[in-house]
Amino acid sequence: MPSPETGAARGEQAAADLEQLRRALQMLDGVILGKENQLRLCISCLLAGGHLLIEDVPGVGKTTLAHGLAHALGLSCHRIQFTSDLLPADIVGVSVYQRDSGRFSFHPGPVFAQLVLADEVNRATPKAQSALLEAMEERQVTVDGVSHPLPEPFFVVATQNPAEQVGTFPLPESQLDRFLMRIRLGYPERALERELLRGEDRRALLRRLPAAAAPAALLRLREEVSQVHASEALLDYVQALVAWSREHPGYGAGLSPRAAIALLRAARAWALLDGRRAVIPEDVQAVTPAVVGHRLRTEGESTGDDPGERLVAAVPIP
Repeated sequence: MPSPETGAARGEQAAADLEQLRRALQMLDGVILGKENQLRLCISCLLAGGHLLIEDVPGVGKTTLAHGLAHALGLSCHRIQFTSDLLPADIVGVSVYQRDSGRFSFHPGPVFAQLVLADEVNRATPKAQSALLEAMEERQVTVDGVSHPLPEPFFVVATQNPAEQVGTFPLPESQLDRFLMRIRLGYPERALERELLRGEDRRALLRRLPAAAAPAALLRLREEVSQVHASEALLDYVQALVAWSREHPGYGAGLSPRAAIALLRAARAWALLDGRRAVIPEDVQAVTPAVVGHRLRTEGESTGDDPGERLVAAVPIP
């Protein structure tokens, strides 16, 4: 059992680390205007150790947001532009024969970074998309039978265009399930769009700003997330949400146990970002649309409603 002094020091460190994340949020809010909830979801996703999918039409700031997350959190970042001719080796790397030594030497690909921006991920073929699966799940890549660990922390932030646009390949369910959250940015409000038109380029503004947090703080807080308390009543609520998704006739398949774990982990991260050490139902409701929206497929009914919002509205808090 840790001593009181150790516990106090840990609490002070966690408070200082949380303050760094809040400064990162404030910095991002000055670059990505009017998207406070989406930005907080992004930080919560990374705090929970998950990967993030940003889906929207071109030109609303998806790539700028991904670069902003890396910059604000002090993470090394590599961008991979997904195209129809992209090969798996272009992502993970390749072994090259060295004539001098008579051996093969592994040359790491761009996936070896703390934050990997998979830009327009659904414009690549399924074979190229699948190259990310091992990296996202195992935090390693295997080339020629040899496993290579990825940096810590490791996050994939992928952007994708709507599936109905020309030249896109839908992500398979197995890969969608590896993303802890999916968010949409949407168009800015009129007043904020006017501010964008009057102001300087967002990426130029971002380059001038110092990093607000350090990777070490993110790693420490990820450990703290697992310590956030979830009561039995709270677990009842999570299970009720999952059960409703499985029983509703409008969904082809309900939420899996992995989705339930993801929902609870995201709620813990949301609570910790608020400075709380226990999850409340409002935390679960805040993250549910982003966590379950890409995991639930509607069948035989209108897809206009957000599946996560419908789930929250349908299931009462126990």
